[in-house]
Amino acid sequence: QVQLVESGGGLVQAGGSLRLSCAASGRPFSRYPMAWFRQAPGKERERVATISWSGGHIWYADSVQDRFTISRDNAKSTVYLQMNSLKPEDTAVYYCNAQDTDYWGQGTQVTVSS
Repeated sequence: QVQLVESGGGLVQAGGSLRLSCAASGRPFSRYPMAWFRQAPGKERERVATISWSGGHIWYADSVQDRFTISRDNAKSTVYLQMNSLKPEDTAVYYCNAQDTDYWGQGTQVTVSS
């Protein structure tokens, strides 16, 4: 079992920044590639970024490319999502996930006002 806890969400104006964190406990964190997803009201859950176990392979959705940065610190069992130049359409609940598993955090709300 892996337990994931997200934090760092909040209310921010358009153009602002937030940094999300996802702290893991349980099985060794470093063995899992990790992902950030988001889900806006009335929409399907969307994958926004992934990072390999080593951090050497990273992927972004087109909608967040060049604005969001995913990173991880295996020593701290934490994955991060730095979000810059936020837009109202980034408003959603953000979740972290150990890829290809059913391990999900509870989510953290990000609200971007115009």
